[in-house]
Amino acid sequence: MVYSTNPDFEYTTAQAEEPETLPPVQQELRVWLDRKQRGGKVATLVRGFVGRSDDLTALARLLKTRCGVGGAAKEGEIIIQGDHRDRVVEILTQSGYRCKKAGS
Repeated sequence: MVYSTNPDFEYTTAQAEEPETLPPVQQELRVWLDRKQRGGKVATLVRGFVGRSDDLTALARLLKTRCGVGGAAKEGEIIIQGDHRDRVVEILTQSGYRCKKAGS
């Protein structure tokens, strides 16, 4: 930010536009199992979502509710506590998403 003595000066920032959310049929999601940087605890990761962060949060809420566990949606991925890969793949497939189990 730059200091200005101009009383009409308006500070604006360039905000990156979020990509438009693709329909579930066009989404290609990957479901991972992750143990790193979690204190030895296991987490299921869903990556590859293309769309707005509000839609990502809504999908995370659906997965957390249906699996009955906690989690988060941040940095373009969904984190579900515990090993729920099979259940997550089943829920996503029923919702119309294309998804694969990847890496362990």
